[in-house]
Amino acid sequence: MRFDILTLFPEMFVSPFAGSILGKARERGLIDLQVHDIRSYAPGKHRVTDDAPYGGGGGMVMKVEPLALALDALAMPPELGPVILMSPQGAPFRQEIAAELAVCERILLICGHYEGVDERVREHLVDRELSIGDYILTGGELAAMVVVDAVARLIPGVLGNSESARADSFAAGLLEHPHYTRPQKYRGWEVPDVLVNGNHREIENWRRRQSLLRTWRRRPELLTGVDLSEADLTCLRELEAAEKGESPVNTSGEVTVQPVKVKQARR
Repeated sequence: MRFDILTLFPEMFVSPFAGSILGKARERGLIDLQVHDIRSYAPGKHRVTDDAPYGGGGGMVMKVEPLALALDALAMPPELGPVILMSPQGAPFRQEIAAELAVCERILLICGHYEGVDERVREHLVDRELSIGDYILTGGELAAMVVVDAVARLIPGVLGNSESARADSFAAGLLEHPHYTRPQKYRGWEVPDVLVNGNHREIENWRRRQSLLRTWRRRPELLTGVDLSEADLTCLRELEAAEKGESPVNTSGEVTVQPVKVKQARR
């Protein structure tokens, strides 16, 4: 898969994608990352890429010409994938969007800067806009890195274990269950017994319950978009009961079974 990135600061992308999993994926040819300096496409002797806004006001606006010429030169056929503008006005970037983009042959990301881009870029040059959160960054470069990382790890072969991507937080709409590794006991802190008893069914049940528990406590709004089984709903009823003091939750986060009614709205 190929990622093209249009930016005013191409040097920012050197280190983040040179090492770790994505660096190895590039070496193996699983992903191709091409970073393009927008200034290279700016007309004129001084390669100007921004100008003062019409109507007055503070800050500078990225010009439409360099971006249009860059897209012309890069020849991005729509059937290969989208042209995406990283923008605080874009749709929130979520795991399902990462999965959608991971099947594309090519993605082109435009990194906004300054006060933003000329509106004609939005109107005529891009297919969609994405935002990684409700906060302000100095530019779209960091946001583009997040998108590349999230999408690339879903490409077959990038992760050493294909189960890793499927089990990650948000992959199934829930936060991930707790993880433990050796040593089994350290400073009196012990690994839950269920994880070392060898009963894989009990382990899977424990992990699912812990995932539900963690999501319910930290990101309860995620539960509204998850397809929950009857066992999941029973677990949530127990959590509600525990919250009301009707059923105890021990320090390991395991919920004592005590079925009570739960609002179906949690589906």
